[in-house]
Amino acid sequence: MNNLFTGKNVIVQGITGAHGSFQTKSMLAAGTNIIAGTTPGKAGQLVEGVPVYDSIADIQKEHTVDISVIFVPARFAKGALLEAIAANVPLVICITEGIPVHDMLAVNEALTHSGTTLLGPNSPGALLPGVHKLGIIPAAMSLPGSTAIVSRSGTLTYEAMAALTAKGIGQKYVIGIGGDMVHGMGFIDCLRLFQDDPDVDRIIVIGEIGGHEELRAADFIKEHVTKPTFAYIAGHHAPAGVQLGHAGAILGSEGESAMAKTEALKSAGATTATSLTSLLASIV
Repeated sequence: MNNLFTGKNVIVQGITGAHGSFQTKSMLAAGTNIIAGTTPGKAGQLVEGVPVYDSIADIQKEHTVDISVIFVPARFAKGALLEAIAANVPLVICITEGIPVHDMLAVNEALTHSGTTLLGPNSPGALLPGVHKLGIIPAAMSLPGSTAIVSRSGTLTYEAMAALTAKGIGQKYVIGIGGDMVHGMGFIDCLRLFQDDPDVDRIIVIGEIGGHEELRAADFIKEHVTKPTFAYIAGHHAPAGVQLGHAGAILGSEGESAMAKTEALKSAGATTATSLTSLLASIV
């Protein structure tokens, strides 16, 4: 997994769109080695000096592709994801939000028969400060170091990263797994990556109400994680049945509540708090 995030050659699917072109500029400024981009029918153009191709297959005639970052609109995202999977791109990061659940079910089926790992959709991506930026996480808020962050919430990801940077605590990984119900990498995948990376010395987990991923993460932490782990679950005052922010954050039962997840993570050995500010204050 570590090699997936440190892959050298990055492409951008949907590079000529407003978001794709803007974030391409931002990723290049952060040191990301973007070798090409795709937009069907726009081959031969340049975006921030990056050549545009019609397809990933065309890029692969000239280059090895290690990572694809997708900014394709939701109605075309399924096609873009399936194209990247068919092209055997090792790591695909999908920023697109609003992809229909049935589209993602088809994508997940394709993933099970492939060598591709997916992060997202509805993800801010991943940032390896001082290495490269894969998505929309603001590199200016980061500081290279040895803390790893995994979060379901983009906004809280940025808040945690900026607060750590202000305290002089650097980050090795900042990963947003996205909040959709059907998605790729989850907490356990990231926790395994962080535990196995000798350059990571502490872990921060930021979850939300809804679903059971954080409960499964607590079980994994208890059994497999030996590094200091800090955890915060957003939504301590959320009433049952209310959707907060995106499809994944719906409190459907008491077991999916912030308090239940917080207690599970605390029992697993993580340091917990009922506010992100309090949690970050405990990290020195």
